[in-house]
Amino acid sequence: MTLLDIPVVTADGRETTLREHAGKVLLIVNVASRCGLSPQYAELEELQKRYADRGFTVLGFPSNQFLQELSSNEAIAEYCTTKWGVTFPIFDRIRVNGRHRAPLYTELTKAKDDSGAAGNVRWNFEKFVVTPDLEVIRFRPTTTPLDPAVVSAIESHLPRGN
Repeated sequence: MTLLDIPVVTADGRETTLREHAGKVLLIVNVASRCGLSPQYAELEELQKRYADRGFTVLGFPSNQFLQELSSNEAIAEYCTTKWGVTFPIFDRIRVNGRHRAPLYTELTKAKDDSGAAGNVRWNFEKFVVTPDLEVIRFRPTTTPLDPAVVSAIESHLPRGN
């Protein structure tokens, strides 16, 4: 089983896997609506618009592990679209740490950040760039989506633009 085969649930309750995004560069982010870092939604959406036609997508996974997420998928979806104009996929609320950590995050958190640290997600808006060959590049929450290191990790794995 690869990262693409791990079951996930969309915000509207559809069971799927990341296989439907195979071959793309993915930016997987644990998001939270009431977090002080939630303005990062705007930068995530900017990346989505900038690179979607080149085989890229942001995937948002709401988590209330840090007690900063709204109580329902419907409320989260409304917040994301009305406040930030989000067009990228938002999934069902998940746990990113602990005994009941979602299987996707069990795999993602094996990746090391630029200081060599793997393990638990530290806060909301931790970012994982997943390349088409399933390499995982990890960025901690305070590294913004438009940080040159994140943009470089995305661009270096996309096909050349026109």
